[in-house]
Amino acid sequence: MAQDPLVIFTPSGKRGRVTPGTRVLDAARQLGVDLDSVCGGRGICSKCQVAPAFGDFPKHGVTARPEALSDWNAVEERYDRVRGLKSGRRLGCQAQILGDMVIDVPAESQVHRQVVRKDAAVRDITMDAATRLYYVEVAEPDMHEPSGDFERLARALEAQWNIPAVTAAPSLLMKLQKVLRKGDWKVTVAVFADHHEGAAKILEIWPGLHEDGLYGLAIDLGSTTIAAHLCDLGTGEVKGSAGIMNPQIRFGEDLMSRVSYAMMNPGGEVEMTAAVRTALNTLFAEIARDAGIDPALIVETVVVCNPVMHHLLLGFDPVELGQAPFALATSSALALDAAMLELTAINPRAQTYLLPCIAGHVGADAAAVALAEEPDKSEDLVLIVDVGTNAELLLGDRTRVLACSSPTGPAFEGAQISSGQRAAPGAIERIEIDPATKEPRFRVIGCDLWSDDPGFAAATAQTGITGICGSGIIEAVAEMRMAGLLDPSGLIGSAEQTGTPRCEPDGRTHAYLIHDASAEGGARITVTQGDIRAIQLAKSALYAGARLLMDERGVDRVARVVLAGAFGAHISPKHAMVLGMIPDVPLDRVSSAGNAAGTGARIALCNRAARARIEAEVRRITKVETAIAPRFQEHFVAANAIPHAVDPFPELRAVVTLPEVSFNTGGDGDRGGRRRRRRA
Repeated sequence: MAQDPLVIFTPSGKRGRVTPGTRVLDAARQLGVDLDSVCGGRGICSKCQVAPAFGDFPKHGVTARPEALSDWNAVEERYDRVRGLKSGRRLGCQAQILGDMVIDVPAESQVHRQVVRKDAAVRDITMDAATRLYYVEVAEPDMHEPSGDFERLARALEAQWNIPAVTAAPSLLMKLQKVLRKGDWKVTVAVFADHHEGAAKILEIWPGLHEDGLYGLAIDLGSTTIAAHLCDLGTGEVKGSAGIMNPQIRFGEDLMSRVSYAMMNPGGEVEMTAAVRTALNTLFAEIARDAGIDPALIVETVVVCNPVMHHLLLGFDPVELGQAPFALATSSALALDAAMLELTAINPRAQTYLLPCIAGHVGADAAAVALAEEPDKSEDLVLIVDVGTNAELLLGDRTRVLACSSPTGPAFEGAQISSGQRAAPGAIERIEIDPATKEPRFRVIGCDLWSDDPGFAAATAQTGITGICGSGIIEAVAEMRMAGLLDPSGLIGSAEQTGTPRCEPDGRTHAYLIHDASAEGGARITVTQGDIRAIQLAKSALYAGARLLMDERGVDRVARVVLAGAFGAHISPKHAMVLGMIPDVPLDRVSSAGNAAGTGARIALCNRAARARIEAEVRRITKVETAIAPRFQEHFVAANAIPHAVDPFPELRAVVTLPEVSFNTGGDGDRGGRRRRRRA
């Protein structure tokens, strides 16, 4: 008997089988997917727009074919004719699921939009921007000394500003003569001169004295989220920050899934390139609008990203990155016209700079972290962990810096978790479990109150309590371990073993109940045994990567740990240590660098010398390849225990008590299991 169609919604990752003919909107509601609709499904409001994806999706285990979704109906045709639907979009209240599907819910269709936590950190940066403004007075044309307007402008720049040679694109020459005459031969020009001392370029020209500023964008192009910081190129001030979800999530949540999509779907890399470039243009327009700045004044962009995103942005086929020896098309820094990347929402002559990649799976984002955090200048041995879908690690001091990547996957960001979701209002982000009563209390994004505080219910009435995000699931698992609900192997105990009815049967294993609003039609949020395993796999990969770097340096301890990345900034050091995500160090030696990759991008945007410095530094960094390292599997297996099977974590145990419990797996879902408990 044929199974019902399987539908996977991104970016939430929620999936389930639905009856053939089920509307996409109804399927989303059945599976708890955040899809908006205010018109009652009549095809009027368009808030339920979705983007179906077709092709082979090995990560999801489905092949989505065009016939798996119903054809356009009269309602959709009318809406498209009257108001217009974006290319590739469907109305969720009209399209029906007929076969296996992968369906992306764009940000504007989400009731609770994801919070992209990549704010700009306060940082002192020595200003030396590649693009600057110059006011010049140009000689008027003279029939006795014939020369072109551009040549006289170039001579004026050399005479008045010591800029010896300049070039200009034909699009600028087209407007040059009108601007010169409008300004009565007095103009302001934006001149780009990079750190390689080549010929300078005139990017823009204004009549008279231009006083409206000049801007650039520092972009952190991540696997899951894209963040941009709009910076004043004169002062370095951040005028605005914004972020959006990376639309490539619908092709695969992790990098290797996207490489697989390109392998298995001819032209798949072209689809993904188009998706990310469109997203960047959308983000640029949004950030300029919110800052009240003319997009034409944005004349530079600096991009940092992992190697797969690097290739997909540039339009390179990423397939070679999916197989040894993980060869990059190019690892060098790149400087090119933004128009070559179809970045059309900014100045048409804007320049783009991509930082160099360190190796096949250690990208320009890791180089940006190195630029921001400067491990090569550290007096003590520092481990820098950029936590994300693909974690990147740096270990070093003044003598030597090592780097590696570790495939942690999307579990740390709430994906592949039974009640998981991306960070959005209503998602549990903090949790505490009383070791005595085993009762939880929690906080959700968008509310500063804890769940046991007066007024919490009223404060969260609008958003509800919708799920648990990445920082929340990390704290939940760590708190369960500290409360004795979870043994070192990661096994959840039964109600009898743990002393709380919140540990309830879940098939042959158990789950811990955090919140239950199902009686009111709300969410029932649990941590299941499958969730624990997903977190164990992710944290083991992260720890194993760190241990490989330590092996290479011949050390068993590091002096300090820096958690970088937007997600790393929201991880509690204590809970990260209890999980065993990072090596054992005193808790006061664990710090957060915030979005260090974004900070590195801002430094490179605002300081030309920094570009030359990081280009030289990446050549000195030693890359350790986790995929072929003999001891990776050994470290990975040992790190499956919570916090670790071999490392006693003395620094952690000096300040945190971890109950030593062991829950048997035999006997009626563990109900008859033997319980042992002692205190460390």
